[in-house]
Amino acid sequence: MPNIRDARILVICTDGVEQVELTTPRDELRKKGARVEVATPKGEKVRAWKFTDWGETQPADLKIADAKCENYVALVIPGGVINPDKLRVDPDAMRAVRDFLNSGKLVAAVCHGPWLLVQADACEGRRMTSYNSIRKDVENAGANWVDEQVVFDECGIITSRNPNDLPAFVAKIAEEVERGGHYQRPAAE
Repeated sequence: MPNIRDARILVICTDGVEQVELTTPRDELRKKGARVEVATPKGEKVRAWKFTDWGETQPADLKIADAKCENYVALVIPGGVINPDKLRVDPDAMRAVRDFLNSGKLVAAVCHGPWLLVQADACEGRRMTSYNSIRKDVENAGANWVDEQVVFDECGIITSRNPNDLPAFVAKIAEEVERGGHYQRPAAE
């Protein structure tokens, strides 16, 4: 059985990432012993959003384009409105999302983060949640949207609704990393 202390996890984000949705998974998974790396479009620090105004600048470890799926066990996509809206039109970010989806590795998205899964055509037939304002987007992409703090679809996709759900979100990521497995799902094109 895999151990979280042996896990390498990728987080992708850009300017406008909801600060707590980046820092909580990053920091809590690191406390559990995982090696968590943050990738941004330019491999440079990003300015986070803190609920209603700009927050703190957050460091990056590498460029999204340089992140190789085979080096990680999971992908985490934080939300905020700005972050996923920018990333879903970024070719490198969408390549990374599709690579993780196609590999059968764990993919976790919180708040508006599921917009990237919508963009990747990964929602059809999946049980998912998201921030309530994008519920229709997720449903129109074919998902069965549910109002729960953390949703795990057996295809290996974890979704949560908002910052209040972060403890359950992080716990589910750690649980699934330790459970291991290669999830079966149709390839995203």
